[in-house]
Amino acid sequence: MQEIKCPNCGEIFAVDESGYAQIVQQVRDKEFEKALKQREKDFAEKKEKELELFEMKQKEEFEKALSEKDAELSEKLRAIEQLKARILGSETEKKLAVSEAVNKKEKEREKILEEKNGELAQKVRMIEELKAKLQNSETERKLAVSEAVQEKEKELNRKATEITELKSRLSNKETERELKEQALQKEYEDKLKLKDEQIEYYKDFKARQSTKMIGESLEQHCLNQFNALRMTAFPTAYFEKDNDARTGSKGDFIFRESVEGTEFISIMFEMKNEMDETATKHKNEDFLKELDKDRREKKCEYAVLVSLLEIDNELYNNGIVDVSYRYEKMYIIRPQFFIPMITLLRNAALNSLKYRRELELARHQQVDILHFEENMNAFKEGFARNYRIASDKFKTAIEEIDKTITHLQKTKEALLSSENNLRLANNKAEDLSIKRLTKNAPAVKEMFEELKKEGDK
Repeated sequence: MQEIKCPNCGEIFAVDESGYAQIVQQVRDKEFEKALKQREKDFAEKKEKELELFEMKQKEEFEKALSEKDAELSEKLRAIEQLKARILGSETEKKLAVSEAVNKKEKEREKILEEKNGELAQKVRMIEELKAKLQNSETERKLAVSEAVQEKEKELNRKATEITELKSRLSNKETERELKEQALQKEYEDKLKLKDEQIEYYKDFKARQSTKMIGESLEQHCLNQFNALRMTAFPTAYFEKDNDARTGSKGDFIFRESVEGTEFISIMFEMKNEMDETATKHKNEDFLKELDKDRREKKCEYAVLVSLLEIDNELYNNGIVDVSYRYEKMYIIRPQFFIPMITLLRNAALNSLKYRRELELARHQQVDILHFEENMNAFKEGFARNYRIASDKFKTAIEEIDKTITHLQKTKEALLSSENNLRLANNKAEDLSIKRLTKNAPAVKEMFEELKKEGDK
């Protein structure tokens, strides 16, 4: 029981534990709610004050920034005014400088005029003197003129002779040039005629060939080009027709070359040609997909289309066209680039062969390390397995030995117990007597006594 004193009347009430707990809970809840409301109020007031302080701070910063901007603006305006004043001052200075320069030039011009007038007067005097001298030397001049005329006539005659000789030489040069031009024109006409004859021959040759023969003629041309250089440039290379059509398609030629059993380059070649009069003209792009498929199936590194298609397309006529942006490691060439293409790819592959060998050696070393690790792990696993099996069997044998020892110990204990029981039995047998046997059997005792009496008789 708990006692509660009324704060008004001073009377004391006695309440049980549950009632007292309820009263305390009510008082605690009210106090908690009151404290909570107070804290909410304080928090709201604090937030409001912080907000006001933040607004004041922002306002001060804004006013400060605004004042700084105003100061900058006024400074810039002052600078502009100063620049304007400088510009006006410089304009005035320029005008003064121009006027001074003009005055200076005027003075110089007047001075120059005065000097010129002096020089002119001096020259007039010199002219008068020269006139006097000329009048005095007129005869001398006439004699000199006659001599000069004679010299000029001689020189003119000499030059006329030279001109005549030059004209004759020029006429000879002109004749020689005309002869050379005629010879060059004739040579050009002969070459043009020969080209026309070759064109007509090839047109007639193509007209007499079937489509298959046209393709084969380009193949034969490339084969002849390669065979002409096979023993000198490619003595160890393989270059033969692709006759393996098990996958449904095949290329025309395969080029492979190896060094010490290591293949460092392989190229799949496809040759395409057609007649000029063919109605349906093919494009080089029509054969790229199939060529890429053949390259992958025959495990070749590069693919090259040797083509006479699109004969007017300057893209293919200018040189080697790289189409690797569409199909990996693929090129389109004209027949004249057949051997240079093989040489370029082969030389590039030879340069990278050293690095490929080093990479292959590193790969083999890595494989050897992996095999060593695998063998080591296999040995460890086998040894651990055998050790585990042997350990298990050893434990089993020890357990069996312990069991046998326990069993023998029990047998020993049983034998010892039997021996003890036999000893006790023996002792009891030794202590056995008729007296003991008939101790609690009076009838048997009487029988034995009677038997004893009869024996005594």
